[in-house]
Amino acid sequence: MPQPGFLFRPLPAGSRRRLLGTAALGALFAGRRGAYADELVRTAAQTEGPFYPDRLPLDTDNDLLIINDSLSPADGAVTWLSGRVLAATGTPLRGALVEIWQCDARGAYLHSGSVNGARRDSHFQGYGRFVTGTDGRYGFRTIKPVAYPGRTPHIHVRISRGDTHLLTTQCYMRDAAGNDADGILRSLPAGPIRDSVLVDFRPLEGSRIGELTAAFDVVLGLTPADG
Repeated sequence: MPQPGFLFRPLPAGSRRRLLGTAALGALFAGRRGAYADELVRTAAQTEGPFYPDRLPLDTDNDLLIINDSLSPADGAVTWLSGRVLAATGTPLRGALVEIWQCDARGAYLHSGSVNGARRDSHFQGYGRFVTGTDGRYGFRTIKPVAYPGRTPHIHVRISRGDTHLLTTQCYMRDAAGNDADGILRSLPAGPIRDSVLVDFRPLEGSRIGELTAAFDVVLGLTPADG
């Protein structure tokens, strides 16, 4: 699981580089080589929803807890979300732009039409992006997703490369109490397809502040030649 010492690689343009106190993401995938002999279950598509930021923040890097050089972090349980973007055969996809966005700990999005917008946490970036390298890996520091009226906790994820949109989905906490009542999640058939967007949020070993870690591999309908 993540440990201090990994340099997250944010999008070069318009985002400052930051050394985050997490680990080599390779540790998350240790021992998994050769696990993709058969085609993987492709990550299910989900609606983008109405709250993709209508105005991107000035800081769009992969640390959503600190905006620019602010000394005040966002409210919420610190969560390290990481994974790989893969073809269905398990081949990593390099150069993929991974975007995430989610509501803050008060249930408000970085969007002018968000419910509860008047109470939005101004210290939470609300949106971040990351470009994968040859290993297909991405990583974000964010907060544990929270529920708001009508929705179970989730994080929106969008994958593209160049001008090509590849997938929009949502990442859910596997054991969240509201999952069974969430119409968008329940639109996916139970079994492997729904499981493709359910993620275990686990305590980060050794953390003294209750940090969490979550690993979410995104599997696309691509051939090895596309990678």
